[in-house]
Amino acid sequence: MNRMSDLKTIGKVGYFSGLGAFVATLAYCIVQIAQVAKIITFPADEILIYGTSLCIVVPFVLAILSFHYLVSEKKKFWTHAALSFSIIYAVFVTANYVVQLATVIPAKLSGTIDSIRVLDQYPHSLFWNFDAIGYIFMGLTTMMAIPAFEKSGFEKWVRISFIAHSLVTPLITIVYFYPTFSENLLFLGFPWAITAPLFMMMLALLLRKRAQQLS
Repeated sequence: MNRMSDLKTIGKVGYFSGLGAFVATLAYCIVQIAQVAKIITFPADEILIYGTSLCIVVPFVLAILSFHYLVSEKKKFWTHAALSFSIIYAVFVTANYVVQLATVIPAKLSGTIDSIRVLDQYPHSLFWNFDAIGYIFMGLTTMMAIPAFEKSGFEKWVRISFIAHSLVTPLITIVYFYPTFSENLLFLGFPWAITAPLFMMMLALLLRKRAQQLS
């Protein structure tokens, strides 16, 4: 009985975490579009982009962790791999966003950015690559989780959302590592703005269903 209660709690935590990741991802996508459209400019654009991105990290990892605990033993290899990749994502993007918010943006505002230019995120810089690694591993997280889903019922649709996001990952890789970056290149990664919030919401709903089934 205690185990069932614990798993139900894990499902609820996973649901709210997935929901939080969905909201943060959607907010990031809106801010990114607003920046490209010149609706918001520095420093608000960078603060909001890095801030909303940072808000994705913890709930995303918790949602994947919850999913790991709510699958059968025979599927735990796949969810364990997904969890491991989500942690790699978390480490790289957290390092990037904290540096940008706490060090780089204040330096830009105070006019001292030249002394720490190596920390700034711009195309093909150190922290640009950190960001790239992070989002590539988010894609690998969804890819590794695919075998853990059933191919019928509601889980089939969750599985499809994970497949869709996995397929977008090569596009994100091109956006980050193509030799010449331009804002037009960003449109190649636009499907991410659909698949990322979608798979997070679908995972959240699945975790809620599993928690309800344990009631």
